[in-house]
Parts: sequence; structure tokens; C-alpha cells
Amino acid sequence: MLEQAEGTMQNIAGRVQDAFGAATGDAGTQLEGKARQVAGRAQQRYGEVIDQVRESAVTNPLGTLAVVAGVGFFLGALWARR
Repeated sequence: MLEQAEGTMQNIAGRVQDAFGAATGDAGTQLEGKARQVAGRAQQRYGEVIDQVRESAVTNPLGTLAVVAGVGFFLGALWARR
């Protein structure tokens, strides 16, 4: 939940920065604002995924453990190929 809130704040700050850059004609500030908005949205999505994983782990711990083991096996297999 904290990640989502921080992402929302970054998105809002980015919008304000973008609008300020547009009002003053400062393309650099406007571009930074747009980048901040994108980072904020990404952080919001990350928070949503983390919340879903936590909820899944609480409701179905064995299934979550199986998925984690599968991902670990897959990453280990990829690493061994190098």
C-alpha cells in the first residue's frame, strides 16, 4: 500500500512539474515532469503487484511456495547456461 501511495504522489508531482514547465516554457522542466509521471505510474503498478503477491501468499501459501520454487529453478537453469 505504501508503494502505491508513493507512486501516486510522484505522479501528481510530475503533473505539477509538467504544467509548470509548460507555463514557463521550460522544456527541461516539462520533460522531467513527464519522466516523473512515468516513474510514479510504474511505482503504483509495482505496489499493486506486491499487494497481490502478499494476498496470494496469505490465502494460498503452498501454491505461492510452488511458484517461487519454479521461478528459482528457471532462473538457476538460465544462469547455469552461461
